[in-house]
Amino acid sequence: MPRKAKIRARAAELQAFFEAAGATPVETPLLQPAEVLLDLYGEDIRGRAYVTSDTLRGEQMLRPDFTVPVVQMHMDHGAEPARYTYSGQVFRRQEDDPSRDNEYLQVGYEVFDRKKPSEADAEVFALMQEVLTPLGLRAATGDIGILKAAVAGLETTERRKQALMRHIWRPRRFRQLLDRFSGRSEVPATRSALIANQDPMQNQFPVIGLRSEAEIAARIEALKEDAKAPLLSSGQVELIEALLGVREKLPFALEHLRDIAVDMPAITEAVFRLKDRIDALSKRDVDVGNLEFEASYGRTSMEYYDGFVFGFYAPGRADLPPVATGGRYDALTRVLGQGREIPAVGGVIRPDLVLQLEGGI
Repeated sequence: MPRKAKIRARAAELQAFFEAAGATPVETPLLQPAEVLLDLYGEDIRGRAYVTSDTLRGEQMLRPDFTVPVVQMHMDHGAEPARYTYSGQVFRRQEDDPSRDNEYLQVGYEVFDRKKPSEADAEVFALMQEVLTPLGLRAATGDIGILKAAVAGLETTERRKQALMRHIWRPRRFRQLLDRFSGRSEVPATRSALIANQDPMQNQFPVIGLRSEAEIAARIEALKEDAKAPLLSSGQVELIEALLGVREKLPFALEHLRDIAVDMPAITEAVFRLKDRIDALSKRDVDVGNLEFEASYGRTSMEYYDGFVFGFYAPGRADLPPVATGGRYDALTRVLGQGREIPAVGGVIRPDLVLQLEGGI
């Protein structure tokens, strides 16, 4: 049997497993409106997706994943609660690593249920683990919601909190901002000169780019206002660093986070949610005592995850991407639902990697 036919057959088996668990099979268009994805992720998405132009429909993107179109479909006409499964091609540019596939199949399982989010988290993870158990994969988990709660609780300006929130998924930029806001790094000389200039717009330089003069002036004023903001205290920065450094088996990670929450009460509710998730996972016979938790896990994924995140990896195969990934994306439903929202969590499996590890290809 040809390689692609084998992968499609394995994908069909995985989808049938999710259908048996109660999911409704759905399909989404291969071409997605670029405007929606650009609004969600900004211009960065162009570096990861294939973009085409249509005279009537405007810019379109080859589907980079299923989550956004499935959420859009559910928010437009889905019932509650809902469970969906799908199988199909996704397309992602791999310019940094040409050895990675830029076109491959995904099989997914998504849950939209507002009653008990922690149980939905456990449901998705446990199903993924069950179907992948024969492969002996290593599971990793995290929780973006704890870091977001920590940033929201910082004693600083809303503008600085928003900047840190925006770059949670860009660890290097997040660190640079944290250092600048706390005074650990110096303000660039060009910015200092701009801020010191009483009227930087008087130089009458030509306006280059898409921003208008009014937008440029507003940005300069924002920079001047930010320069007057008090520095983040060393204590707050140390707590963020301690949080980002948590990497232990799940029960020990919970105790470590509880200790941090004593001095950082903003994360208390998120830590309670983690405890509820641990209990829900245990009820589904997941060995939480040996499940890895890393507070920074998931920060380089696409930016819609805002809570529980997980991945399954083949031990000793650093050359392979994760076999399965997933997480919670409540905020995405609010954005695409135009004010309406519902807790949602899901995960995807790559059948080509499953088949490769099984020795089928």
